Amino acid sequence: GGMEKIKQHTFALAHYTYNVLSTLKYSNGAPVVRIYSDTDFSNPDVQGPIINFNILDENGEVIGFSQVDKMASLYNIHVRTGCFCNTGACQMHLGISNEDIQRNLQAGHVCGDDIDLVDGRPTGSVRISFGYMSSFEDAQTFLKFIIATRLSKSDAEIPFQSSVTTLTTESVSDDRPSFNSADKLSPIPHISDRELGNNSSVTMTTGSWQPPEAEAESIRAAVSETAIPTCRRGGKPITVTNIYLYPIKSCSAFEVTEWPVGNQGLLYDRNWMVANQNGVCITQKQEPRLCLINPSIDLKKKIMVIQAEGMDPVSVSLEENTGKETVISESKVCSHRVKTYDCGERIAGWFSMFLARPCRLIRQSSDMSHQKNTKGLASATNISLSLVNEAQYLLVNVASILQLKEHISARLEEPLETEELIRRFRANIIITAPEPFEEEEWAEISIGALRFQVVGPCSRCQIICIDQQSGERNKEFMQSLSVARGRKTNFGIYLMNQPLHSSLPDILSVGSQVLPVLKENMEIQPPTSSEEKCSG
Repeated sequence: GGMEKIKQHTFALAHYTYNVLSTLKYSNGAPVVRIYSDTDFSNPDVQGPIINFNILDENGEVIGFSQVDKMASLYNIHVRTGCFCNTGACQMHLGISNEDIQRNLQAGHVCGDDIDLVDGRPTGSVRISFGYMSSFEDAQTFLKFIIATRLSKSDAEIPFQSSVTTLTTESVSDDRPSFNSADKLSPIPHISDRELGNNSSVTMTTGSWQPPEAEAESIRAAVSETAIPTCRRGGKPITVTNIYLYPIKSCSAFEVTEWPVGNQGLLYDRNWMVANQNGVCITQKQEPRLCLINPSIDLKKKIMVIQAEGMDPVSVSLEENTGKETVISESKVCSHRVKTYDCGERIAGWFSMFLARPCRLIRQSSDMSHQKNTKGLASATNISLSLVNEAQYLLVNVASILQLKEHISARLEEPLETEELIRRFRANIIITAPEPFEEEEWAEISIGALRFQVVGPCSRCQIICIDQQSGERNKEFMQSLSVARGRKTNFGIYLMNQPLHSSLPDILSVGSQVLPVLKENMEIQPPTSSEEKCSG
C-alpha cells in the first residue's frame, strides 16, 4: 500500500501505546511514565511513530534509563536510551541547563555510558520506535513489560510490591488490529464499553483511569539503600567467608580457600574467554550453558583443567604461548577492545562441541593488558584489568544476600538456597558483615596485607537471572532486585587493589579479617567489649 499505509499503520501503534502509557498510574495516583512530546499524538502528519519517555516511581522520581534498558532486555525488547544525538531536545524536555551539562561531564557522564542519573536528575530518556514490520502484539508486549515491572498485584505477605488494577479489553470492530484473547494485555487500565464501542478510528482510545478505592494507597516498601550504622552491632568482626575466581569469563566459578593476588586481580581470574568467529566475547547473556563449564586451576602442575558433563576433561597450560608463531589479535569484550591469542584447534573443538556452535577459547595477552582510567583512585590513574568489565574485584556481603533472599523467596513463593543466590552474583570476595548493604558506604578496605579501594557499586545485568547450576533463566530475580533496591539494580561493590609495600606475600585467604574505612574517612574499629561502640 505504499508509504501512506505504512504511516497509518505505524502511527496507529504509536497512538495506542501512547494512550495506554498516559493512563498508567500507581495506586496512589502517580503516573508511571513521563512522556516527552511536542504533540498529543493526534495527527500522523506532525507526529512520527516514536515515543520518548522516562519511567517514574511512586514518588515521581525518575528511574534511570540504563535500569529500564536492562529490564527490557529480559523481555527481549530493544529500546534506545540516552540523548539520541540530540542534546538540544534533551536539554529542553528534561530541563537541563548548560551548567547542568557541565556538571554532568564533571561527574564523569559521557555519551553512551550508563550514568543515567546525576544528583537524582535524568541525563537522558528511553525511546521506542515502531516500523512497518511492527505489530499490535509488539505494542502489547512492550506494555506488558511496563506493567509487569512497575505494577504488581498486592500481596499482604510481600509488602514491598506495588498494587495494580486489572484490564478488561472488550471486543473491537473489524477495522481495528485484531489479537487473540490469550494475548490480551492484562493487567492494564480499564477501557470502558462506551469509549471502545464509539471509536471507529483505526486506533484505540483509552479512558481516564483512577485506581479503585480499595487500592488507594500502595503497600510497596522498597528496601532502602541502607547507610552504614555509626555503631558496630554485636561486636562481630567482618571476615572473608568465600573466595571465587572465574578463569574463563562467564564460565563456572572456581572456589578456593586462599589464592595469590596479581597485578590484575586474583591470579588467572578471567584470563580466558570464549569468543565467536569474529573474536567477540560470548557471555551467558547469549549462551547460558557457559555456566555448566567448570574450569579449575592447578598451580603446581601449571595447568587449567576444563570439565563439563558428557565431555572428556581437557587441559590448557598456564604458561603463556609467547613463541614467534603466536598470532596476537584484537578481540572485543563489551565495549572494550583487548589483545588476545588463540588457544588452538583442540580446545576450540571441545568448546564448539559442547556449546553446539562454532567458538574458540582465547587468552588475554599479558603484555597488552586491558587498561582502565578510574576516577578517584589514589595510587594510579590507569589500572590494569583482565577480561573483566569494570574492576579487578567484586565483593558481596552475606548480610545483603540474606535480606534479598527473603524478598525473592516471598515473590517466588518457594525456598531459595543462600549458596545459589551467592553464585548468581558471581563475586570474587564474599564477606560477612553485621549490617546489610553497609559495604556501599565504604571508601576502602584492608584484608590482611592487602588494601583495596572501592570503585563503586555493581549495577547488575540479566546474568543474575541464570541459575549457575542448571543454566535456566528466571527473570524474577532481576525484577525482585529492582523492586527491593528501589530504583536501581545495584548489588555488591567493585574493588581495585592498592599495592602495599609489605614483606608479606600477596595472598587472599578465607577467614581473614576485613577492616573497612568509611567514605567520610572514619575507620571502623572492632569494639573493645561486647557492648556496641561507635566507630571513631
